[in-house]
Amino acid sequence: MNYKHWQMKHWHWIAASMVIFLVLYSCRKTEPASELIVLQSAIQFGVQGGKDTLSVRCNSPWSINNASSWLQLSQNSGSGGNTSLQLVAEPNNSGSTRSAVLIVNATNGQSRRITVSETSSIYPSYNTSPLAPDPVGMSTAVQLAVKFQLGWNIGNTLEAIGGETSWGNPQITEAYVKAVKQLGFTAIRLPCAWDLHVDNKATAHIDQNWINRIKEVVGYCVTNDMYVMLNIHWDGGWLENNISKPKHDSVNAKQKALWEQIATAMRDFDEHLMFASANEPNADDAVEMEILASYHQTFVNAVRSTGGRNSHRVLIVQGPNTNATLTSDLMNTLPKDPTANRLMVEVHNYLPAQFCFLNEDVSWGKMVYYWGNGNHSTIEPDRNPTYGEENDHIADYNRVKQKFVDKGIPVIMGEYGAYRRHGQTNMPKDMVKHEASVDYWITFTTREALARGIKPFWWDTGGALDRLHNTVKDQRTIDALLAGAK
Repeated sequence: MNYKHWQMKHWHWIAASMVIFLVLYSCRKTEPASELIVLQSAIQFGVQGGKDTLSVRCNSPWSINNASSWLQLSQNSGSGGNTSLQLVAEPNNSGSTRSAVLIVNATNGQSRRITVSETSSIYPSYNTSPLAPDPVGMSTAVQLAVKFQLGWNIGNTLEAIGGETSWGNPQITEAYVKAVKQLGFTAIRLPCAWDLHVDNKATAHIDQNWINRIKEVVGYCVTNDMYVMLNIHWDGGWLENNISKPKHDSVNAKQKALWEQIATAMRDFDEHLMFASANEPNADDAVEMEILASYHQTFVNAVRSTGGRNSHRVLIVQGPNTNATLTSDLMNTLPKDPTANRLMVEVHNYLPAQFCFLNEDVSWGKMVYYWGNGNHSTIEPDRNPTYGEENDHIADYNRVKQKFVDKGIPVIMGEYGAYRRHGQTNMPKDMVKHEASVDYWITFTTREALARGIKPFWWDTGGALDRLHNTVKDQRTIDALLAGAK
């Protein structure tokens, strides 16, 4: 019998068999799809640790890998279904933010990752008596910048290692502040050390005697209607020499602890007092600028948290290296501030360094004695500048004006200066032209800065004004400054 004949003869049996097969196939038991649901992908604890809940839903047995010693789980496995397990994090006393990755593995082949992090703190909180915000009489940054013109640094004094008089200057007196004002200055910058005056390194607690002394000096300024800029200066370099990922947490912790104490102590002063986050932070690229920005954010948060007038006080943040070009290129955002329009930016100006302050020939440059149009020497041309003259200053000033001033963000030139070479081994051969160069640099830089809304603060360590007798020592410098401010 051929196959075709057999197929025709038994077609009814074949059809019946197919029907039975289809019925049995449709009635088979369907295997469920693999399922593993973890509701959280990230959990964050504060410095004190604490408890949180992790929810797991799975249709098969599962287990969690946890390699962290500071994080405990109420259970490390489950048989399936819905499970809520408790996470307990210990307080973080490590000084650094830490994290752990939990991996949930199910026998159905599914896997999920949860990142658990814990912030750090090295020091206790010093914001122990916050006040309600007090905006009364507190101007915006733009309004405040209009109220002062020419500033003066009391350098090598409150920032000196070893104390106020350790670098050869006498204690600041109210008579000295009055003398600065009488010359025609309307603002004072107080470079100040704080970490050098901590009486307990473990807690970053500032010696109360030092706080009281700084408060006294600030009072001299405010009482005499002088606007005053108080900062954390070099201070051993704990901030400005540590703009790096490894130091990020510890520097932020110290920044917070110190500024909570400073801000609380100075909180009752009116708008005459401004706070400045740092001095000359050593940041050179976008990565370091991001870290520096976090230090400035910590500063703003710490000051604002203390409340009272500090909630509306003008605060000043420094550009990378306080260099005008780097600041214009890299400082693209300012700290988030709960009070609008209360921030200023700070840059410095010692351009070119070989002319402004270098007092010996070094590997990276020779001393420059002459500066500016009409002041170059034909007697010793190797002491003329090769960069950093009028056009370079104007370009820098224009950069910061366009980047900040034109957008309603005042700019402080917190330090600037060029100094006469008297009494050194290698004296300028053309002293008349050298003196004229210094005069011209001072007047030019002061005038051009002010013309662009940039407020200049002359750096003085006792060379222009005698601090013992409150008399002028360098009349040419004072005259040049005042000529630039006209």
